[in-house]
Amino acid sequence: MVSMSETGHAKNLAGFDEVISFVKAYGKAYNPSNASIGLTALQQLSSEARNSLSVLNAALPAYSNAVAAREAAFMPLNKLVTRIMNALKAINTSPQVDDNAKTLVRKIRGSRATPKMNAEEKIALAAGGNEIKEVSSSQLSYDSRLENFDKLIKLLSSISLYSPNEEDLKVTALISLLNDLTGKNAAVVTAAVPVSNARIVRNNILYKADTGLVETATAVKSYIKSLFGATSPQYKQVSKIILKAVKL
Repeated sequence: MVSMSETGHAKNLAGFDEVISFVKAYGKAYNPSNASIGLTALQQLSSEARNSLSVLNAALPAYSNAVAAREAAFMPLNKLVTRIMNALKAINTSPQVDDNAKTLVRKIRGSRATPKMNAEEKIALAAGGNEIKEVSSSQLSYDSRLENFDKLIKLLSSISLYSPNEEDLKVTALISLLNDLTGKNAAVVTAAVPVSNARIVRNNILYKADTGLVETATAVKSYIKSLFGATSPQYKQVSKIILKAVKL
């Protein structure tokens, strides 16, 4: 879906409510044969739209917090695996072991054609209701890094000479870190589900073809145009109210 801030969705709802206000002012003159654009139906749709935005807003903080916690936990990982690689070099492991470790370290570090958003950028987008377009690739990246970190730990466990004095480089400490990172990654996945579901509901209510809030407002304007005329002050009142559709 094309990104649109929560402010934009709220503006659509505000515009719809403004249309309803004019409809109410027309009184009995506003009497469409299409029940879906009758005053009662319009008020019901407005209520559903407002609730869908509220549900999404309620789900966003948990997701934002989980993303920030994961980002902070993963941030030191690249430097850590670099230290691990140097520790391996210091004990004269075989070239094959070094090559295997180098491959895993490279995968853990990862590389992207475009810069990855930092935690603050992700939180700002999530708090604003924007869909984070890199969610899918980002999630795969975290899953891949965890998988390769696990493989690196298993490789280290198989090397009898790998016995560093530094506590954070010991296999037991690395296993604890892996478990912590796995938990924080899972928390993001869990928190993303209600956000995704809430967006689906919101999108259906606001933007579904024929029945969504935006297209309903267009139908209301058309009826007012036919009722009072294209040059009437009533139609001019509602025609200037802009509700923007988005691609789903």
